[in-house]
Order: sequence, then C-alpha cells, then structure tokens
Amino acid sequence: MSLSRGALAVTGLRITGETELVHGIDLSLEPGEALGIVGESGSGKTLTLRAVTGLLPRGLRVSGGQVEVGGRVAMIFQDPLSYPDPMTRVGSLLAEVCRARHGGSVVSARARARDLFADVRLPDPDALLRRYPHQLSGGQRQRVLLAIALATEPDILLCDEPTTALDVTVQAEVLALLAELRAGRGLSLLFVSHDLAVVASLCGRVVVFRDGVLVETGLTADIVNRPTHVYTKALVDAVLPLPALAEVSGE
Repeated sequence: MSLSRGALAVTGLRITGETELVHGIDLSLEPGEALGIVGESGSGKTLTLRAVTGLLPRGLRVSGGQVEVGGRVAMIFQDPLSYPDPMTRVGSLLAEVCRARHGGSVVSARARARDLFADVRLPDPDALLRRYPHQLSGGQRQRVLLAIALATEPDILLCDEPTTALDVTVQAEVLALLAELRAGRGLSLLFVSHDLAVVASLCGRVVVFRDGVLVETGLTADIVNRPTHVYTKALVDAVLPLPALAEVSGE
C-alpha cells in the first residue's frame, strides 16, 4: 500500500562502501511532522538523508532495506557558501527551476521566483534577483537554496544541517522560517543536526544516531528530560539547559 503524501518509511536501511556504514536503520516520518536526527559527525545521519534522495556519494550504495516516500522530496544542504553556481544570478537560477516545474514564460517564472524570495523573507526581492551568490550573505544564500527547494513544491523537506554555517542570530531566524513554512505549507521536515538544542527547538520527535546505529528515539521532551542511552545522556549534558527548548517544540 502506498504511503500518504508527506510520509516517509525507512526500513532496515544499510549503506555500504568498503565497509558497512549504516547498519539496519528503521525510521518513519508522518505527514506534517518535524522529525530530528541527531548525532556526531560520521554517525550516518547525512548518509541516511542522501539514501532517501538517491544521492549517495560515489562508492557508496544501499546494500539492504527499503525507502518508501509519499510524494515529492526536496533537500537543502549544510554549506550555503558552496551553492549555488557562482556564475549565475540567483534570480535566473530560481526562475529556471520554476520553469522546469511549472512551464510557462520567462516572465511568469521570474514573477514566481520573486514571490518565493518574499516567502523565505529575503529583503528587497526584486534587487536580489539580479545578484550573484558572492553578493549575498551566508544567511541569504541559505534562504535562496530554501526558495529553490520550495519551487519544486515538495511534500517532504530534507534539511542537512542547514544552520551549521550560520551565526546564532541568523540560525534562529532560519529555524523560525522553517517552522513557519512547515505550518503554512503542510510540509513534513526531516532535520539533521549534530546539535541537539537546534533539533529540540524545531522537532517534536528525535532519533539519535551513533556509529551508523539508531540508539534511541522518542518525543523530544522525553529524549531531553529522560534519556535512556548513555550516548543520548552525553548529548543532553553537552547542551544544557534543554528543558525549556523541549517545551517549545513539543507536539
């Protein structure tokens, strides 16, 4: 039976290169839910997202398990300074994505691009359409990438540490924007981070990865206030105080 739009089911996922890197992961995402995946570098969280999109790095493959997706998926990545094409105006890039998705004229695609820039709270969208990536701040580039993802009209948005390269103030603004877009558009979010505090501020449920294994999962408030695995306890201790954040994100 096919999944509902916005739902995701990962069952027994194994990812292998020269050795196995992800060891039989099970997780699910309900329509409209925000699920956080937290863990240290190398824990397998980003590889899991890439397996969902079919964009695993060269030399790696899904060697077991199944990924089922309900609807359209888009992804935003960790480092906005590495994207997009430095030789293309950001408005032209976004308009191209809009035309690929909706067809229509260049004029209508550019108007759609302007609306998307406004949706992601970029100031003076008309001026920004004419700029190149190097003329934007890191926070503005991340919003451009978010607008590009939204142009595909996804049901599920995969977020691979999208705030890591941003300062604290801009990070908070992007997290608030993601929460607003999720509510307004009915998006499902799968949000990866090494920072439990960031995940707790946005997600109602958390999955904890370590060394390619899912070690604990549960409601954010339970994970923060009553962690059971020693690794989860260490994550919580590293970013105290967390209970107030958990109250914000509880669903």
